[in-house]
Amino acid sequence: MKTLRVRKWMAIGMLSIVIFPWLSYFAVHALEQRLHYQSAQRQSQQYATALNTAMRDIADSPQSWHNARWQNTIRSELGQLGVDAVIQSPDGTEILGTTHVRHWMQPANKAVVVEGGRQMGTVSLFTPMQHDALASVAAIAAVVFAIFFVGLQMRRYVVRPLEAMSKAARQIAGGDLDFELPSTRVTEIDEVRTAFHAMGQGIRESIERQARLEEERRFFIGAIAHDLRTPLFALRGYLDGLEQGIANSPEKISKYITVCKEKSDQLDRLVSDLFAYTKLEYMEQTLRVETVDLAQLLECSADSLRPRAQEKGVSLTLRGDQTRCVIEADKHLLERAVDNLLDNALRHTPPGGEISIRWIVDPDRVTFSVADTGTGIAPDDLAHVFQPLYRGESSRNRETGGAGLGLTIARRILRAHGGDLVAANQVTGGAILTGWISRHE
Repeated sequence: MKTLRVRKWMAIGMLSIVIFPWLSYFAVHALEQRLHYQSAQRQSQQYATALNTAMRDIADSPQSWHNARWQNTIRSELGQLGVDAVIQSPDGTEILGTTHVRHWMQPANKAVVVEGGRQMGTVSLFTPMQHDALASVAAIAAVVFAIFFVGLQMRRYVVRPLEAMSKAARQIAGGDLDFELPSTRVTEIDEVRTAFHAMGQGIRESIERQARLEEERRFFIGAIAHDLRTPLFALRGYLDGLEQGIANSPEKISKYITVCKEKSDQLDRLVSDLFAYTKLEYMEQTLRVETVDLAQLLECSADSLRPRAQEKGVSLTLRGDQTRCVIEADKHLLERAVDNLLDNALRHTPPGGEISIRWIVDPDRVTFSVADTGTGIAPDDLAHVFQPLYRGESSRNRETGGAGLGLTIARRILRAHGGDLVAANQVTGGAILTGWISRHE
């Protein structure tokens, strides 16, 4: 809908009130003149003859000017013609005045009466001024109509939207976001109307987002409590077994201690993941950016994982461009992201498998990938692997010791650096996670 500025609306309204009556007046006047032209032309000749006759009767009877009966007769005759007559003596004294409304009339004829060489007086005739009554009525009606029409439009496009906005504001204050505002052709009010709708939509989305976050928070707390409780119960059970002497041989004692260490390590990883996850919301504000060689960082992370990989019988291979790939990043956080990816790959790679680390240097970014030869990610799980606490049935379980936050943390770290992380399955089998970060020379 096309809109106009309020200044233009006011100008159009004022012009309508001023110009429309004049147009109506002239239109009706022209129509009236056209309809009565021929009749007025015929009446004009007869009227002029009557006026000349009346003037002659008055001018030929100066001796009767002071006669009351004659004056009444003249008044009657002139009244029928709608004419006013004034007779004045030579000194300006009025002898006869047929009416007292000459200010509505115009002079039609005037004669100086002389008799016997002596001036007897002056006779003046006045005829009604020509008024276009119908045109005047049309002009007045047009003024009333213009004012009514402009007022109606102002109510429709200004007053009603403003009243609706006032009502909507009270609804929003009361928590009711279900409102609808009428359309308007005034630009400024339409802009406010659009802003109201955007505000209402934003508040609705905010409430829905808050509800989802609250639901996620409750789920998160419940899942974390369950994850922490599982290794704690196991740890407590084995410690009770040691305390009560159930482990009555060196082999059993060694096994119980090994399990206790594993469960304590599992708890340490859970707490560490939780601590990292709670800091993700403010990661962009807390980045400690420095110059980092991503190839060197990948090699260091692989070296730190190599003893565990050898113990499990998994080989590590690295291959990348020889070009120096320097980026600006928080080295500590980036190491954590890469460590999470490598740890995830190691946990899902069977003995005798292989983990491949690759990187490619492009003019504007550095891309790296971590691929394993495990069972891969189920197709139904691919869209959810980066969700907090998500575990696919075939790839994740609580026995592996993860809280379901490793990939979530890794992706958020890369996104905080302006990059991203995606997951897929290789054609030959196994999962591959590919990330990228903008490159700076």
